[in-house]
Amino acid sequence: MKHLITLLLALWAGSCLHAQASQEKTIDVFKKGESGYNCFRIPAIVRCAPNTLLAFAEARKNSCSDTGDIDLVVKRSEDGGKTWGPIILVWEDGDNVCGNPSPIVDEKTGNIVLLSCWNLGEDHEKQIIDGTSKDTRRVYVLHSDDQGKTWSKPTDITASVKKTNWTWYATGPCHGIQLRGPKHEGRMVMSSNHMEAGTKAFRSQLIYSDDQGKTWKLGAVVSKPGGNESSVVELSDGRLMLNMRNYNREESKTRSFAISDDGGQSLSDMRYLPELIEPICQGSTLNLSEEGRPGKRILFSNPASTDKRIKMTIRLSEDNGQTWPYAYLVHEGPSAYSDLVDLGNGNVGLLYEYGKENPYERIGFVTIPVEELKKK
Repeated sequence: MKHLITLLLALWAGSCLHAQASQEKTIDVFKKGESGYNCFRIPAIVRCAPNTLLAFAEARKNSCSDTGDIDLVVKRSEDGGKTWGPIILVWEDGDNVCGNPSPIVDEKTGNIVLLSCWNLGEDHEKQIIDGTSKDTRRVYVLHSDDQGKTWSKPTDITASVKKTNWTWYATGPCHGIQLRGPKHEGRMVMSSNHMEAGTKAFRSQLIYSDDQGKTWKLGAVVSKPGGNESSVVELSDGRLMLNMRNYNREESKTRSFAISDDGGQSLSDMRYLPELIEPICQGSTLNLSEEGRPGKRILFSNPASTDKRIKMTIRLSEDNGQTWPYAYLVHEGPSAYSDLVDLGNGNVGLLYEYGKENPYERIGFVTIPVEELKKK
């Protein structure tokens, strides 16, 4: 009898989560096959004006593979995400890969800084890691001063953020941050990861800019391997939390993290977040600011499963990421990469990969009232 009651309660809880998620409608921003692209992947989103959102993605031309002809694109919304304009081509380089969009908005000017990565379309990630590729992975920065309508030519910053013995390199992928705390106010910080030649082990790191994204420096590298795609968030006390995709599965099937006390120039040892389970996938973090300063409420999004890319979920912490008592199910089925944005009106937005048969059919946007996140 006890087992039956437990089962019924579990089914009831699951149905509540599903009903909760269905209250908010997902609007498709990018669809497989649109504009001649095979699929769209790797979403990132920022708000650059009160109602203006920019949704970035990799537009993959001939297949959904991580290699080959990949362009970097953006769509704009001027009504807070209700409707979206046409595809704007941000960066295209023939048959090569232009990807890992990682945007930051300069709060003083409203200009957008976009970090991205490049490699030859014929070079696969494994070849780059093994050192058998024709070229390597490079890092670039682009700028827009008209809210994403037009973009500068990409500038190569590889030498300033990537060590010579690093092979693979990836920014984000998701939005970066501009610090608001008094000690490093105005500094731009982006999460990233790399692999050292010969090690076959990923590590996460931070890069930063103190001149509104014009030049970039390599910050701290997490000493322990296993961290991969990551997201950085500023906490209410000015510290930074680097939240990482975790390959140390024997130790924990959850996200890992490290803390910086000095704006990204050093990082603590890696630890784990037991409530943030993951199937090895990208995730996003976001600070819900209070009166223009970082608050204690932190959001995290990812597919909340230990073994499958399903159950896109937003979790809420009210104590700077120490505990995560609230979980809001956005999409029950296949789902993968995502990015969070504060809409500044009591709502939060989520741009995420999802579908019926697999997670890479669409990239959709959903608006959720922050207070709804607390309804278990």
